[in-house]
Amino acid sequence: MIAKAIGEAECFTDHYDSAVWYTLMEPRLRRIVKEKNERLDILREVYCETHRAGEARLPPGLVMALIDVESRFDRWAVSPSGAVGLMQVMPFWPERLGMRRHDLIHVAPNIRMGCAILRFYLDHERNDVRKALARYNGSPGRRDYPDRVIGDWTRWSGADDLGFPPKSR
Repeated sequence: MIAKAIGEAECFTDHYDSAVWYTLMEPRLRRIVKEKNERLDILREVYCETHRAGEARLPPGLVMALIDVESRFDRWAVSPSGAVGLMQVMPFWPERLGMRRHDLIHVAPNIRMGCAILRFYLDHERNDVRKALARYNGSPGRRDYPDRVIGDWTRWSGADDLGFPPKSR
């Protein structure tokens, strides 16, 4: 199954990158997401969205950490404030991004929206990761959420190829 995912990964520049990503991340995610196809879908979408052509690249480990903190990789998660899915996207975002609300529970569109939102906040905050994460969470000026995501980033890093260190430690 992993070998098939490696071979079909269309967004990877080569099979080596694909093999490294799946080999490093799949065992880590296996402990949390029991269903293999969903696990591989999450990994493929995170990698592809963080490396989307024509967009600012994102560290895949950072996005994995954000998903871990936001929903613990539960695509059905709904927060008390109404945020939905893996990346806990607020329901007003799909229309702003030219997508549909019912896509919030689907792996690929939710990750696409979440990464677009993260890029928006990173651009707004001049690539200050802590400030962008606080805005993503709706808690600007507070450090607890960014600290949790950045702390988890170390567990999900290893395949980050971007040299994207967090600012303002």
